[in-house]
Amino acid sequence: MGIDIETEYGGSGLSFFASVLAVEEIAKVDPALSILIHIHNTLVNALIRKVGTAEQKQKYLPILTQSVAGSFCLSEPNAGTDAFALKTVAKKEGSDYIINGSKMWISNSDIAGVFIVMANTNPSAGYKGITCFVVERNSPGLSIGKKEDKLGLRASGTCMVQFDNVRVPESSILGELGKGYKYAAGFLNGSRIGIGAQMVGIAQGCFDATIPYTLERKQFGKKIFSFQAMQHQIAHVATEIECARLLVYNAARLLEAGQPFTKQASMAKYYASGRYKPVMESHSYACHLSGTCVKQFEVSKCRIYSCA
Repeated sequence: MGIDIETEYGGSGLSFFASVLAVEEIAKVDPALSILIHIHNTLVNALIRKVGTAEQKQKYLPILTQSVAGSFCLSEPNAGTDAFALKTVAKKEGSDYIINGSKMWISNSDIAGVFIVMANTNPSAGYKGITCFVVERNSPGLSIGKKEDKLGLRASGTCMVQFDNVRVPESSILGELGKGYKYAAGFLNGSRIGIGAQMVGIAQGCFDATIPYTLERKQFGKKIFSFQAMQHQIAHVATEIECARLLVYNAARLLEAGQPFTKQASMAKYYASGRYKPVMESHSYACHLSGTCVKQFEVSKCRIYSCA
């Protein structure tokens, strides 16, 4: 939970690259859990580490490394990254801010104890009025809706988060006033690398489960792995996965080195996202054939297929 948080706060003190590797490995066996880890590390922990005050770091990072999950609240019913459509507002009242609005499709919100919330403190300024707040789950007026009934990734809670006159102190502002959209845009670029790692992990997990099956199943007196058509397919998919992995690793390397990485992060997410579903179709479905969703042939891969 705190793989790249400094050891002084109880974290592992490892790198962003290490967190990407962790997401990839977890996604091999549980894509939903990888989402929790990815959002927690790449968006919540990272924002507090990079722009939080010393007091905020001391208050939140130790618990975020051990017992409390974080959630990132940007999307709304009518606004995603369209900052001008953001309706959640934070009105200053004395030394406090009063937050009102709704956030939608918020991952981890069912279990999170800490929420990073984007709210507009100056609506007339558009995206330049958006400010980032740290809001705790037990804040009066904060309520969590029911979990969305999704086709896949069902273990990853996705809910609506409602803010009804949620009062937070001025000290809950994360970073500078009016810089929220800048922070969100920047950290979402890093988040794209994590999404790419998830896709690589899902594809690799399916591939790893499928190869032994091709060495067991026989047709026409031969293991299906021995047929050249199957070998061509396996080689093609293995190459696709490795290409996606290298794009992800390159983007992570650039971010870690402080070099421009936005283009590479987008390329990694785009390519990896386009690869894992074909892997599922060509291997989990084509190779397992009628046995795909039978218990002895890895029901978990059917679950992963639904996530595609």
